[in-house]
Amino acid sequence: MPEVLFFVIIVGLIIFVIASFFSFIPVGLWISAYAAGVRIGIFTLIGMRLRRVIPSRIVNPMIKAQKAGLEVSINKLEAHYLAGGNVDKVVNALIAAQRANIPLEFERAAAIDLAGRDVFDAVQMSVNPRVIETPVISAVAKDGIELKVKARVTVRANIDRLVGGAGEQTIIARVGEGIVTTVGSSETHKDVLENPDSISMTVLNKGLDAGTAFEILSIDIADVDVGRNIGAQLQIDQAEADKRIAQAKAEERRAMAVAKEQEMKAFVQEMRAKVVEAEAEIPKALADALRNGKLGVLDYYNMQNIIADTQMRNSISSAAKPENENQNKK
Repeated sequence: MPEVLFFVIIVGLIIFVIASFFSFIPVGLWISAYAAGVRIGIFTLIGMRLRRVIPSRIVNPMIKAQKAGLEVSINKLEAHYLAGGNVDKVVNALIAAQRANIPLEFERAAAIDLAGRDVFDAVQMSVNPRVIETPVISAVAKDGIELKVKARVTVRANIDRLVGGAGEQTIIARVGEGIVTTVGSSETHKDVLENPDSISMTVLNKGLDAGTAFEILSIDIADVDVGRNIGAQLQIDQAEADKRIAQAKAEERRAMAVAKEQEMKAFVQEMRAKVVEAEAEIPKALADALRNGKLGVLDYYNMQNIIADTQMRNSISSAAKPENENQNKK
């Protein structure tokens, strides 16, 4: 019984060692590579395991490149994998570029992949251009009429400018700017409606694809709609603003006039108070003059006669005024 148990343990250890060996050393992958014509050493695969590189991520793309007739070094593939790149997409892009007669080197494809762009999609876009549809762009002609324009931009990927080049949003923004400039420089909105291709020609001549990762092939105007009369609305708003300003100035002048009137009334009341105060001093002055002998009794009576005569004349003149007014009315 102990001998059987010992034999089972030995067999188990042997199986474990063999399983560990074949799991650590991808013998099956090495055989597949050898059968495909890819000469890769078994110790190279072991080195990949030690460098924490998944051998299948390198060997399978290497087999694919070998079958496509591409000469790619396994060290370059492994270096690109360690840098965080997608080796399979890079190889697929190289194969697609070769089939489409597009000059693309491994270093350029790896740089595009590490820059965060889909290099395989870029190669496909170089072969099959993409259509970018802009949102509705509002522009106003010189006559104040708003036009709503929608355009379709046909672009092709520029492999040489994929690294560091601007993306689709820049193309859309530049096309929108060109549309606004073209419509804004038109004398009337009818000119744009009659010749919508003038927008395409003007925008294309601006070289909007400079500094971008794309090459603009064509700009087609998909739709042009007439919007609001912005010029008339602005004139109405300006007239309303002028009216409010005039009302504010008139209110200011009225307030100043009221304040001036109040000031004059206060001044008149003050003068009347001073006159009353002065008239109150007259009897005192007369009494003082009589007491000191500066004014005689006859002089006083003569002054009273003059005052009475003046009051009589005023009453007669005030009574004659209504009669003259009645005669004039008749």
